[in-house]
Amino acid sequence: MSRNANDQDAELAASLDGDFSSEYADVNGVRLHYVTGGHGEPLVLLPGWPETWWEYRKVMPALAARYRVIAVDIRGMGGSGKPESGFDKKNMARDIHELARHLGHGKINIAGHGIGAMVAFAFANNHPEATEKVAILNTTHIDESYYDFPMVPRPGDKGPHRWWLAFHQVRELPEQLLADGRYRHLIDYMFGLSLVNPEAITSYDRDVYARAYSSPEAIRASQSWFQAYQQDIEDFKSYGKVSAPMLGLAYGTFFEYMEKVLPTQGTDVRMAEIKETRNYLVEEQPEAVARELLAFFG
Repeated sequence: MSRNANDQDAELAASLDGDFSSEYADVNGVRLHYVTGGHGEPLVLLPGWPETWWEYRKVMPALAARYRVIAVDIRGMGGSGKPESGFDKKNMARDIHELARHLGHGKINIAGHGIGAMVAFAFANNHPEATEKVAILNTTHIDESYYDFPMVPRPGDKGPHRWWLAFHQVRELPEQLLADGRYRHLIDYMFGLSLVNPEAITSYDRDVYARAYSSPEAIRASQSWFQAYQQDIEDFKSYGKVSAPMLGLAYGTFFEYMEKVLPTQGTDVRMAEIKETRNYLVEEQPEAVARELLAFFG
């Protein structure tokens, strides 16, 4: 990782209201980057694709008034290491478990969005003794239903055609297509697909994400989250119900889906719908997300 990447994360952390700092830790065979600030019980925040820890910038100051916030670039993301393996969500949950122990926390609150939500769910299932509460934002853990996503959508099908799931299964070609500054096109496409208010994620924010994903190494690592899906599905089959209190946050039709699914995956589940948003609810409706997280984690 370049010195400039280190400097950028430090500057971004310092730009937030409150005393936040950019830190690193070597755990479970990978170097993890995280931004931390605040005081109180630990609250770990895990981002989704195509974002980084910066996804949580709008909610971190409010959460830090009550918690020790730890926003982590998961394995392969942003300032964190990009090894050749270890991208199954069970192992990535172990990354977070070892990070928590490294920071002196035996038990944590944890929240995740997108890929980060899958890691948070895997954390709660594999490390129940270390889980105080868990919040799942807009993405349930992958299961066998992913095998049934159509390659070609039928006329009138509702919802986005998830072509990118198949695209990320292809090896080597995405690095060639998306490197050298072209990743910004994919970022703009994904945000355009799922933002009610396009201005919620500014051009500056998109540049932050584009820089994080634009190198061939970063593209290869981010693909690895998707290429581990088959192992993730097999791991999910062995999971029982999450015993820690679990919150599901989502919008619209996916809220309705999570409202049916999450209660089958946990013993103490509550749901809250975030209005006027789609996938990127943390950045588009930060006040509502912060309010629900504060109410849930207590």
